[in-house]
Amino acid sequence: MLTPCANSRLKRKMLETQTQCSEEKEEPRELDSKIGKVDRMLGSPQDPNVRSRAIFILENASLKKGLVKKEWKILNSHDDANVLLKQNKSLNDYRPDIVFEALRSIIDSPLNKYGLVEAIFVKIDGGALFEIKPHVRIPRTCKRFCGLIVDLLRKSRVCAKDTNEVLIRIVEEPVTRHLPVNSHIVGLSYSSKKVVHIDDYVSSLSDHMTPVFVVGAMVNGKVKEDHTHDYISVSDYPLGAKCCVSLICDALEQKWKLF
Repeated sequence: MLTPCANSRLKRKMLETQTQCSEEKEEPRELDSKIGKVDRMLGSPQDPNVRSRAIFILENASLKKGLVKKEWKILNSHDDANVLLKQNKSLNDYRPDIVFEALRSIIDSPLNKYGLVEAIFVKIDGGALFEIKPHVRIPRTCKRFCGLIVDLLRKSRVCAKDTNEVLIRIVEEPVTRHLPVNSHIVGLSYSSKKVVHIDDYVSSLSDHMTPVFVVGAMVNGKVKEDHTHDYISVSDYPLGAKCCVSLICDALEQKWKLF
């Protein structure tokens, strides 16, 4: 008959043995899963579905700086309505939330999580052109995002605190000078007479070209056809920038089988 102490040691040993067996069974599966994710996130040649990474350009973003109560900020139609109306400004021209939501949609997409967004460019309405690295974690609120843009316009760049890596930077125009030679630039506009089904359109794009999608981040106006190789509409109805980039990301994920 075992003593209470010996019985306790025996139970502990049995528990350790069960834990070790469980870990030995689980380890190969976890390792295989991690390897698969790394290969596909890098868009490696091992994945036959992926040939090039996508680039997004958000045009005419409503990111206009103004001085309110002796403090510089990005003006918006909600908080600064009284000031803007006194100056006879249209509130539709002060919508930083549009580009903020579009950026969030791109950065948080599975397409970007897999590492298949090569670059993101934003053209401020009547202002600067800047590039955002796809791996950046932008602020989760529009107010904090606007504060980040104020810093960018003042310093021309935003760097990571720990590594000093340049995460957002103002670049020289035109944007075409920053695109790969094999780029296929597609402008999206409700005004285009060429209405396409986005899934079919993206599937038909050559795997040897870098797809560049130009989306308007404004309430009124349209994307210019300059420097575009194709000019399309993805709906019979006007869509917001967030909706457009979501449709594009989803179509690319379907094409490259990113599940």
